[in-house]
Amino acid sequence: MKLELYYAPKTCALVPYVALTEAGAEFTVHNMNSRSGQLKTPEYLRLNPKHKVPVLVIDGEPLTENVAIQIWIHRNFPQARLLTADPKLEIKAISLMAWFASTIHPHLTPNARPENYCDLPDSAEAVKRVGNKLLFEDFRIADGLLAGREFFLGHFTTPDAYFFWCFRRAVTFKLDLSPFTHCMAHYERLQQRPSIQKVLAHEKAVDAEFARTLQPLN
Repeated sequence: MKLELYYAPKTCALVPYVALTEAGAEFTVHNMNSRSGQLKTPEYLRLNPKHKVPVLVIDGEPLTENVAIQIWIHRNFPQARLLTADPKLEIKAISLMAWFASTIHPHLTPNARPENYCDLPDSAEAVKRVGNKLLFEDFRIADGLLAGREFFLGHFTTPDAYFFWCFRRAVTFKLDLSPFTHCMAHYERLQQRPSIQKVLAHEKAVDAEFARTLQPLN
């Protein structure tokens, strides 16, 4: 089986990178510069017309959308228990990932691209303020789910990796996340996990390469 992951630094492509690493899968990484227009080239749009990452190409067939990719990895590498071996908890894991993908992830975007939500002059701060109100509601729920737990479902699963990316993105926006003590503890704990350290080291190297050859990433 040939696996190719299309990845860009700081994006949620971190999640399948971690999952594939946890599964012990052999995969090739194609590093994409999401700030340079590379995701909108004709070549990439043929692969994914949604001009997004991640894309996991499986024996030449592209699979998009993080939730679907995580389910595929889990089914093909069940020994890694990435969505647990318990069918009831598996559904809960998928529910968590769907929430992260459909709710928390979009509530992060106003901080990075407020112009996507309102193009009126001087509207950026208002867009961020409203988006962060929704985001903090999400984090309050997640904080309750993590109270007294190391992981969302008893052991490390891909929902943990997805939430790590979400919370890390919020950290990069320099938001006041101090009220979410359980989320912060989860974030700090996962930073020590070898699969997370591997992708963060990869990101650092790719960022440095892009800075040398293309425009720097913010």
